[in-house]
Amino acid sequence: MAARGALPLPPLELATVLFALLHDPDPEVKATAAGSLESLPESVLGPVLRGPAHPALLSHLAHVFRDDEAHLEPIALNPNTDDATLARLAAAPFRRLVEIVSGNQERMLRCPEIVDALGANPLTGRAVIDRILGFLGIGQAGADGGAAEEAAAGPEEITQARAEAALRAVLGEELGQSARRLIDESGAVALEGDDPTQSSLYALIQQMSVFQKVKLARLGNKEARSLLVRDRNRIVASAAITSPKITDNEVIAIAQSRAVADEVLRIISQNRQWTRSYKVKLSLVMNPRCPQPTAMKLVNYLQDNDLKSIMRSKDVNANVATHARRILMKKGKL
Repeated sequence: MAARGALPLPPLELATVLFALLHDPDPEVKATAAGSLESLPESVLGPVLRGPAHPALLSHLAHVFRDDEAHLEPIALNPNTDDATLARLAAAPFRRLVEIVSGNQERMLRCPEIVDALGANPLTGRAVIDRILGFLGIGQAGADGGAAEEAAAGPEEITQARAEAALRAVLGEELGQSARRLIDESGAVALEGDDPTQSSLYALIQQMSVFQKVKLARLGNKEARSLLVRDRNRIVASAAITSPKITDNEVIAIAQSRAVADEVLRIISQNRQWTRSYKVKLSLVMNPRCPQPTAMKLVNYLQDNDLKSIMRSKDVNANVATHARRILMKKGKL
């Protein structure tokens, strides 16, 4: 009777009993309980999703209703939902869930896996990335980019000694031993005197949490930024491109790179200081990973010789190449 949901119990108790019976040794009881739990009417399920349910029950329901945004939303809002389940919800293909999860600063600080999932979710937009970087103290990845952040940064963030101390604190005892070399702009990729198989910068970064990567992106040297700007997590990559230490030459090289996310190229294109550089504009237009609307806009500012190169290039987006041809024809250069 319990497995069929026939007991006269309040919603939360009924769902809890059904969840417990999912672990019954009798296969028939388990199958019946599973069917009953998945087909609970909304009048029963709603109070369960919003009430003080056990985290294991909420985790199971998050899996059962993984394709149902309406049922996942109250689970994301429920304080009893555990961190691992919230990280799964952060990776779900629903924009509303991304908004809910990214607004929970306490959870993100406690569980870096949530930030990792948000950074890998293609629905995590610019506003969410800015919000996360903002509460982490990294500043906004906005139109003023790294230049604005550098202007706002205080001495404790700029000086190498304090930057080293800050990085050492966030990396912990073991990784923090490399803080000085990770900050020194003349530092090598391999850390001198260590086992080369374990001491490369790439190997160190692989050991870091998403928060450690974000901090390194802000305080680290050029070698660190060059790796972190290509990180699959767009929050880490955004922190790297908006580092107050980044140089114009680095920006040009990143604008040319096909290994960075389109979000990084979008940040560069929206930075007024960087796009004053002709090389940056040309690099973005020539990069097939650059978002098409951005490339179409920038192509209007290029010189005729470069427009001809773009028009003939097989790597450039076809619509961008067509636009370059149209500009040349209008000028009477074809």
